[in-house]
Amino acid sequence: MAWVITSLSRGRSVRLCKMHTLILGAGFSGMRIAAKAQMLGSVCGTRRGQSGIEELAALNIPGIMVEGSPLAQPRKPGDEFAAHLAQATHLYISVAPARQPPLDDPMLNLLKPLTRKQLPRLEWIGYLSTIGVYGDHDGRWVDEQTPCTSHQPRSIVRREAEVAWQSWAESLSLPIALIRLSGIYGPGRNAVTDALAGRARMLIKPGQVFNRIHVEDLATAAIKAGQLRFNGILNITDDLPAPPQDVIRYAHELVGKSAPEAQDFASAEISPMARSFYSENKRVRNSLSKSSLGFDYAYPDYRAGLAMVWDQLKET
Repeated sequence: MAWVITSLSRGRSVRLCKMHTLILGAGFSGMRIAAKAQMLGSVCGTRRGQSGIEELAALNIPGIMVEGSPLAQPRKPGDEFAAHLAQATHLYISVAPARQPPLDDPMLNLLKPLTRKQLPRLEWIGYLSTIGVYGDHDGRWVDEQTPCTSHQPRSIVRREAEVAWQSWAESLSLPIALIRLSGIYGPGRNAVTDALAGRARMLIKPGQVFNRIHVEDLATAAIKAGQLRFNGILNITDDLPAPPQDVIRYAHELVGKSAPEAQDFASAEISPMARSFYSENKRVRNSLSKSSLGFDYAYPDYRAGLAMVWDQLKET
């Protein structure tokens, strides 16, 4: 896939700061990382459309539009993007590769030709990945040493992307953190909002559990990893893998509504993509993130995270 990069502040210089963070894919997670990075220096993020650029602007974050264009010829980064790359000390990648093999990672395709000459100040790279790469472990605990055995095409490709980003970082003699994330939730994307909207479905698959991560904990951990220039793999996830129905029931309890009727997973009509998520069952440890980053999760389980979401909603 070729990508077109559009400067949205032509003629405006990129201000040099001690720490300059560049976030490729500053969406739901990337914007939270950007907000925290602002307290440490300057920040820039990429988005694929004008509405995304406006979201960044509301946080006083400069944005560069990067649009997918399969028919376009590969192009070199635009002047402003090149300037941000040249000044970046910390680079976060929050753009997933294509879901089907062979590996097609648009940001890796864009940056792989670059050398240290184009990235003179870069000190560290953070790649936001997924715990999906571990695959199915029948509900057993996994950690960063667990082999990646997923049979899902999207997870196989994601693991290939991890290796490719590690290889690029090694070619630049730079540390890289592979930040493996569990199911992300937070303001605007959570079970409480679904309960209020009446769109929750309660699928029951005996023994099935999932880990989750509040987006604020995700962002805090990502920033800490960058500050410490952590090199290696980190699971960023909560302490309490739990059945999805427990989360739905708790969210409805918070808002004072009855939970939806339970549906048997085996006979439920759901999309192949949704069904594939239930094909892998594991409990993910986060102890390395705590010991390596000196990190205490603000939302160590779904109850704490959803209670905060509900408190915030009541205030609006």
